[in-house]
Amino acid sequence: MLHMKLRNDRIDPGTQPATELIFGEWYPAMRSEGLRRGKTTTLLLLGVPLLVGRKNDGGIFAMRDLCPHRGIPLSAGWFDGETVQCKYHGWRFEPCGGQCVEIPSLTQIDTLEPTKIYAGAYPCREVDGYAWVYLPEAGSGRITDETVLPPVPEVPKFSGKYRSAHLQADLPCNVDHGIIGLMDPAHGPFVHRAWWWRSAASIHEKTKHFEPIPDGFRMASHAPSKNSAPYKLLGVYGSDVTTTIDFVLPNRRYEVIRAGEKWFASLTTVTPITPSTCRIDVMACWNIFYSVPLVPMIASYFGAKFVQQDQETMVEQAEGLRFRPAMMLIDDADKPAKWYFALKQRRLTGKGEHPLSGPVDLHWRS
Repeated sequence: MLHMKLRNDRIDPGTQPATELIFGEWYPAMRSEGLRRGKTTTLLLLGVPLLVGRKNDGGIFAMRDLCPHRGIPLSAGWFDGETVQCKYHGWRFEPCGGQCVEIPSLTQIDTLEPTKIYAGAYPCREVDGYAWVYLPEAGSGRITDETVLPPVPEVPKFSGKYRSAHLQADLPCNVDHGIIGLMDPAHGPFVHRAWWWRSAASIHEKTKHFEPIPDGFRMASHAPSKNSAPYKLLGVYGSDVTTTIDFVLPNRRYEVIRAGEKWFASLTTVTPITPSTCRIDVMACWNIFYSVPLVPMIASYFGAKFVQQDQETMVEQAEGLRFRPAMMLIDDADKPAKWYFALKQRRLTGKGEHPLSGPVDLHWRS
């Protein structure tokens, strides 16, 4: 797995436009390989301070990094592999559910029952090498039955044997700009101009068929772009190569490429860290060229280059965004961005129809 950290010293995240965030969803908090038994780490997710750790039995947890007593970060205290203890007054909590199990200052005459007190704790599961955390809507109360939650997102898989890779990069912009950059179909020959991907001379008109799906939209199954060098390699599997791309709220782009029994699938997410910053994660699995040595290393190398090109563009865009310019979206290339904003408002307000009333063809040059 190749892990990339953004070098954006010249960008002050505080100068970037903020946006409204979608709660009541699963988000990838961090790579779970960084969680060792009996250890914890801290991070921000949707502006929420989290204490994430792994218990002695291997289970992972995510707590709000604030003691409900006086508000000191729980990370200032101790974790013994079973319970989290606050540094200020020694209150001790079971981390998966957040239940208080001890208040050392209580005496025999006190009537307070510690087990009726809960620190903030969130459902946390390990899927595709990530610790996914479910952050509920504000005021929705403590989650006591995780079976009612939606399934944790994961990369589609079509065989028992496959290889995988992961890429990660921080972006100095809000999640909206990260997402519409992710789904933008027209920037390829410019941002990703390279001998191994595309050139300015490769631009040609394209027509893609889109259809509505719950909380998103789908670019229907089609032949991969012939002006992208990596896709050309799939030609060795014949002419039956197809790709399908789904976008699903709040932040997920699924891509599946099928070539008979061979396949490649990825899940790319743009996760809000704060209302004005975000992070892109790419999780990919494949059995194409499964037995060819060094393919995972090569795929990670070129994948990292690809993500880094997007990352550098977002850093440059952030310099302009701090002046709060008006945003222009055009048809047809920016239609997916328009759909995203409409879907997001529909989700936040609970009002409105799906922006796609039915299947539609979009045309652009790329």
